[in-house]
Amino acid sequence: MQKLSSIPSRTEQVYHSVREDICDCILAPGTHLVQEELAAALGVSRQPIQQAMLLLKNDGLVVESGGRGLYVAPIDRAGMQHHYQIRLVLDQLAARLVAERSRADQGFKARLRREGDAILAAGNGAEKSGGVAEAVRHDVDFHTFIYDMSGNPLIKPTAEAHWLFLRRVMIGVLLHAKRGPLVWAQHHEILDALVAGDADGAVARAAEHVTGAEEALSAAMASGQTDHLFNASPDASAQRNSAPARR
Repeated sequence: MQKLSSIPSRTEQVYHSVREDICDCILAPGTHLVQEELAAALGVSRQPIQQAMLLLKNDGLVVESGGRGLYVAPIDRAGMQHHYQIRLVLDQLAARLVAERSRADQGFKARLRREGDAILAAGNGAEKSGGVAEAVRHDVDFHTFIYDMSGNPLIKPTAEAHWLFLRRVMIGVLLHAKRGPLVWAQHHEILDALVAGDADGAVARAAEHVTGAEEALSAAMASGQTDHLFNASPDASAQRNSAPARR
């Protein structure tokens, strides 16, 4: 077999660029993705655009609407709740495993505190500066850190597919449910319980954190505050201009 190049291909670069714009809600749900416009915006031919669109369809971030083309997938309330149900289970499992490791190993406890505090400091700074997408990235970093520290190598890859969906939802939580300061306060409480080796407390705080976010967004969606972000459909987007990804 021929050795693979470590340099990202054009397709990979396009995929990551468009995926990040979708997850950051720069490309909002329902946005019409015109391949010629994407190619021009990113400075590539149509071939890597086509290949990247297939990958994004497999991720569930892009959908095809009959003969009208490709659109950023809408976010519906039921789908959001299903993803949060999976996340709840994974976060509770990871919290228990991390707390148990912390209780048994002083070196692990020290590393958990040191690295966890660094992530929380970065996230608090982003939240205070008003950088919602950046704050969400640090939020994901915090939970991914817990998955990594759990000792179970299957939790992180299992969660990754859900985070592609949930990053978009979390931006809605922070923007419309006004939960930014509360989110980071809860992160501190989760980390304190993990470092203390309090497995039951860590699980309870993780559950409160996840269910609180889901309930806040559900309420925002029910009130109509997030209609322009989460209930967009290909039919509705046909009335708007398409938006190319950023370079």
